[in-house]
Amino acid sequence: MEAFLVSTGIVALAEMGDKTQLLSLVLAARFRKPWPIVLGILAATLANHALAGAVGSWVQAQLGPQVLRWVLGLSFIAMAVWMLIPDKLDEDDEPSAASRLGVFGTTLVAFFLAEMGDKTQIATVALAAQYKAWASVVAGTTLGMMIANAPVVWFGDRLVKKVPIRVVHLVSAAIFAVLGGVALMGWG
Repeated sequence: MEAFLVSTGIVALAEMGDKTQLLSLVLAARFRKPWPIVLGILAATLANHALAGAVGSWVQAQLGPQVLRWVLGLSFIAMAVWMLIPDKLDEDDEPSAASRLGVFGTTLVAFFLAEMGDKTQIATVALAAQYKAWASVVAGTTLGMMIANAPVVWFGDRLVKKVPIRVVHLVSAAIFAVLGGVALMGWG
């Protein structure tokens, strides 16, 4: 249960102000069909994080406990630093209005690609390696993505303007730094 709850909280916080949250806003404004967008986000996140969790489980199985402790500790500290760098939606990430894939397909492809190498994907790899609980971590990180992105699809700009993104990023960075310190000291 700890793996699920920690994964959910970390990803929900890490997603605030992330480019995929901005992508949610763009998709909602462009298509104005929240259900296919939310279902596309869910499907893309499940696929992406399932792969990331599998990589984390593989890494955990391949490395000895001492090497894994250092890799995880340094990865979490790197995530803390990365949280302090705000994301921006690139022009290339914007979906085409004339997409032949439809709203669901456009969302699925755009989200899957936007998550490749993103901080929440890297966090999923690290969490799966740390907790040795692939299903709990993938379920938690997916729920965290949905907590951060689904409300943006339905409430859009009103919600984003009320959330102090900088404070959320600082809190997320602090959590990642603490997790990194805990891993390096061997307490987890």
